[in-house]
Order: sequence, then C-alpha cells, then structure tokens
Amino acid sequence: MSTEGGRARAAALQRDWRPVRRLRLACRVLLALPALLAVAVPAQAGGGPVVQAWTLDNGARVLFVESRDLPILDVAVDFRAGSAFDPADRSGLAAMTQHLARFGAGGLGEEEIARRIGDVGAQLSGRIDVDRAGFSLRTLSSRPERAQALEVFARVVQAPEFPLAALERERTRTSGNLREEATRPAIIASRLFFAAAYGSHPYASRPLGDADGVRVLTRETIVDFRRRFYNGVSAVVSIVGDVSRAEAGEIARQVAGALPAGSVRPTLPPVPSLAAAQVRRVPHPSLQSHILIGTPAASRSDPDFFALLVGNHVLGGGGFASRLTVEVREKRGFAYSVFSSVQPWLDRGPFQIVLQTRRDQTDEALAVVRSVLFEFLSKGPSEQELAGARRNLVSGFPLRMDTNREVLDLVSAMGFYDLPVDWLSQWPKLVERVTREDVMRAFQRLDPQRLVTVVVGAADEPPPPAPLPQQQQPRLR
Repeated sequence: MSTEGGRARAAALQRDWRPVRRLRLACRVLLALPALLAVAVPAQAGGGPVVQAWTLDNGARVLFVESRDLPILDVAVDFRAGSAFDPADRSGLAAMTQHLARFGAGGLGEEEIARRIGDVGAQLSGRIDVDRAGFSLRTLSSRPERAQALEVFARVVQAPEFPLAALERERTRTSGNLREEATRPAIIASRLFFAAAYGSHPYASRPLGDADGVRVLTRETIVDFRRRFYNGVSAVVSIVGDVSRAEAGEIARQVAGALPAGSVRPTLPPVPSLAAAQVRRVPHPSLQSHILIGTPAASRSDPDFFALLVGNHVLGGGGFASRLTVEVREKRGFAYSVFSSVQPWLDRGPFQIVLQTRRDQTDEALAVVRSVLFEFLSKGPSEQELAGARRNLVSGFPLRMDTNREVLDLVSAMGFYDLPVDWLSQWPKLVERVTREDVMRAFQRLDPQRLVTVVVGAADEPPPPAPLPQQQQPRLR
C-alpha cells in the first residue's frame, strides 16, 4: 500500500472510530451524573468549601476548589464587561463581543471549535449580565480530554477573531429575536421598569441590547470593546474539580495568563436615588397584566446584604410561606405566582415585586401588594417569621452547593464581587445573626413614596397608591 493510501486508510479509520470514542466519553459522563447530586468538596469548619485564591502576574484573580469525587473539571473566566459598559449608542455590544468569541479563535474556525470540544465530550458556554461577561468549560479531568478542551477554551478566552461572516449572521439573528421579544408583555414591563428605576444610568440597559443597537454593530467596535475590557486586571478565573492546586495553577495560566494586564478595573457611575414615585401603564392585548414594583436597593458589598436577604425571604422570597404568597395567592387567588427579590450588583441592583394577574383584577391585586409591602416596611417581620426565614435559608444553603457547577457559580461570584475567600463558610453564621432590628434598618431604603410601578396589560389608569397613615410611616435614611 502506498504512503498516500495508508494515510487515507488511517484517516478513514479515525473517522470511523470518532463516533465510538464520543459514545465512550458520553457514557463516562453519564455514569458520573447520579453522583452529581451528592458531590462532596473539602469543607471548612464553618461548612463551606475550602476556597484557595491567588493572583496571576497579569492581575487576574484565581479562585480554586478541589473536588475529587467525580472525574470532572469546571472552569470559568469572567470579566467586568457586562451590558452596563455598553456605549449609549451601541446597545448589545457587550453581549455580541462575548457571543462571537466562540465562532472563531486562535486560528480555529467555528466548526473546528465545535468539533474539538465535542470530540472529548466537553461543554463550552458563555454568559452575560449587566456587570460581567464570561465563558465556562466543563470537561472530563483525565489528561487527554482535559488538555484538548482547555487548549480550545484558552483560544476562545484569549484570542477571539470575530469573523465577519459570523458577525453578519448573528447580528441579523439577534436583532430579529430582540424585535420579537419586544412585543412580549413581560419584556415590555421589564424594560419600562429599568428605564424608570435607573433613568440614564447604564443599569437601565438590557443585557442583550435592543434591535436598533445590535444592527449597527461593526467588527471594529467589537474589537475595540474587547481591547478595553478583556484584560488581566478585570478577569476572574474560577476552577472547581478533580485537579490539584499545582494543576489549577497551570490551568489558570493557560486560560488567562496571556491576557494583557490592563491598568485599572472599569467602574460604573453611582446609581442615583429616585426623586419621586413613578407609575407606568401600557395597554397590551395579553389576558393578564404583568406587574413590577420596586426600586434600586443594594450592591453586593452592602453591609445590609444579609438583613435584606432574610427580610426578603419573609416578604416574598420564601415561597408559599412568604407574606405576598399568602395574601395575594392563597387568600385571594389574584396570582398563581408572586414573589419579591433583591438583586445585588456592583452598584445598587433592584428590589422587585413581580406578579401576573387577570386584567379585570389588576387594581385589587396592586392594592393588596402595596398593603403587604407597606405593612412590612412599617412593622417588619415577627420574631416567628424571622426565625423561620433564618432556619429555611441555613438548612437550604447546602443544596446550593451540591454540584460542582453550582459551586463554580458561587465561587466565580465571590471572585468577581471581591468577597472574602471564607464567604461561603461564613454565610450560615451571618444569616443566623440577623435580627429584627437589622431587617427594619435595611428595609428603610425602600421608600414607599419613591417606588416604581409598571403595569403592562390593563387599559385603565390605576388609582394613586394610598399613603401610609402618618404613624406607620417608616423612618427613612
């Protein structure tokens, strides 16, 4: 057989065996899946995983949790490059910059990236929110598979090429999706809420941008955005899985060590306080009214974070035991789902109450929600409610860390928001220390006379919110 014929035969055999190899790798992953529900990682005395942290030469911060129960490795690299850093006239630039990195990088085309990741049974994904943009990789920890997956991942993180053909295709697809989304009542309500609550602040933007902004994006603007925001001083590398500390150090250098150092981490302007209450109502043919009530509330570094967390659990974040669910759903049947949330960001993220109700009972549901909220602001939780909230949060906390992926998400948030390395182990203790007075003080920031109310779906103007009786007015900061 000629040399060329031998090469052709070898290539054919390699193609024939590739599906078998993929199946074998998939079986190894599937065999590990049942144990994913009961992953154990080395724990500190306080109950949280042991988090090791260090800094690369280019300023990138690295956080690592060793977990040997499964032959799995999870890696994430995040940057201060979320939608809040979009220029005013280029909405969607941050999202498109992050998205396109997986369509060509380091000399590999879109199909080659997908093939190399698929051949070793790995998963490559990305994320974007208002504060951060990033990439994550899940792979088997065995050296051959790990090496191939990490080699591709490192190219995506450090050397994206932003091919023009992919940009044109994804720009058209994304702008079309955004135009369609803009007709949905939930999306309309969300956009109105953030516009009213944040005004001209960058947090008023949506993570994926809007159709008009996406349509005008160019490769030059994307390259410039990446140059400005994707650097070492802005990066956080998170590693969780079946590797040693020394191996984690090598992995961190491989996936982020070649990033330019940068100078200072990008910052955002302060979130302004609302001057007065705002009510926005938009007619929509939806059978239900979509209602949002809230205001800018807390940053991730807020000293009242745990008081807000516990208090919100009582008010509307604790499922069927929360006040809003009891009063709005259980007693009156106004909504199938009603909840409140506090989203802490780099600066003050929103406190929100969210529900949908029949259009003909919109005003009644609003009145009940306001009554529940105002009473909570003026009187706070009972000691029994507070004890139940602390107990539920502490007992449920381990369930938020029962897979490597969940640990990775928590650790990457710790690194991105500059939380101490023992934050997870201290979390239950800090929840248990929250008192009724702490909750009352923390919730004073929710001025009932400065809330944003958005209703999409009902045609008539709502009645003005009834003011609290003078003796019940909460004392405000």
